[in-house]
Amino acid sequence: MELTQFVIPAFVALEILIILALYRFILRDWIIQKWEAKMDEEGWLVIRLEPVIDEIEDRMHEKLQAFQDSFFGSVGAMTKKAQNLDPMKNVRKAAKDNDWTSLLVEYAANKAGLGGVLGNISQEQPKKKTTDTLIKGIKGLK
Repeated sequence: MELTQFVIPAFVALEILIILALYRFILRDWIIQKWEAKMDEEGWLVIRLEPVIDEIEDRMHEKLQAFQDSFFGSVGAMTKKAQNLDPMKNVRKAAKDNDWTSLLVEYAANKAGLGGVLGNISQEQPKKKTTDTLIKGIKGLK
């Protein structure tokens, strides 16, 4: 066996031990001191991360705006549908138009639970001319 078969691996192992010892006793302390000095500087991390923070803020603003637009759009649509489902809507409209027949039919339908089934009867009939009083007088009782 030759001498080089033992010397080269021993030399490599010695180099590795020297590098580990340098790191353990000298380089590690120097790195710790440098990082502690950087941490003592005020705002260094914010300065380094400012582009990332700005990007996150922009993305969150865009997503929040998209959510807000979709939320208020859907709330508006639901509110409109809910107003159309109000059983008293047709009763109020018939009372406002002084349409007593539609008023009685709508009232009876609401009491029977059929308000949504009948639809808007007062829209099917032609509009009547409204007078100043809400209740019309009955013939012969004026």
